[in-house]
Amino acid sequence: MLRIAGLRASYGHIEALRGVELEVTEGEIVALIGANGAGKSTLLMTICGDPRASSGSIRFENLEISGLPTHEIIRRGIAHVPEGRRIFPRMTVMENLQIGAVTADAEYFDANIDRVFELFPRLKERRGQRGGTLSGGEQQMLAIARALMARPRLLLLDEPSLGLAPMLVRQIFEVIRDINREHAITVFLVEQNAYHALKLAGRGYVMVNGRIELSGSGQSLLENPEVRAAYLEGGH
Repeated sequence: MLRIAGLRASYGHIEALRGVELEVTEGEIVALIGANGAGKSTLLMTICGDPRASSGSIRFENLEISGLPTHEIIRRGIAHVPEGRRIFPRMTVMENLQIGAVTADAEYFDANIDRVFELFPRLKERRGQRGGTLSGGEQQMLAIARALMARPRLLLLDEPSLGLAPMLVRQIFEVIRDINREHAITVFLVEQNAYHALKLAGRGYVMVNGRIELSGSGQSLLENPEVRAAYLEGGH
């Protein structure tokens, strides 16, 4: 579904991605882990066209998308939940969801609303409430729900557990599993919480300084001594 080859991207004179190679097959959950500043968020943003790739290839469903504007990339079936949620705080829950539906066919709007309210009953209760007054966990739910309103086939999730209490982290990861299994949406997940990410994912990649250094099944990476030492607090 998604194939990235030789991908490079920069911020000014600083090269953030240095020849990234990876792929995500339809139906998978794939995790990308790594330290702060490794280039994980930059990779997701580059897939969506900002920043632009300076070289290399990004193919989605066999179409080269690295030269497309962001709105065209989204229309083709990719949705991005950015780090830090970035909801519209002055808009209500419902208005945020309507913004997410802009690129989807209007005929699916009611069905999409029903789907996200089934996944996130709390949002249904708060549909008239301003986004900025929601708790951190509710805002993360809203950010994911807003992305789902575009009816994506590939969902890019950037640090969905960031800043959440452990109980909410478990809830968010359960929802991600449901999105994948029950709604047939492929998921590419960037996470610093390596344990939860690799437990959830069928496959994973480890990024170091803008390059992919390791890859394998989620379980094999959990058992890898280098991964355990670097990202799993010495294996505990």
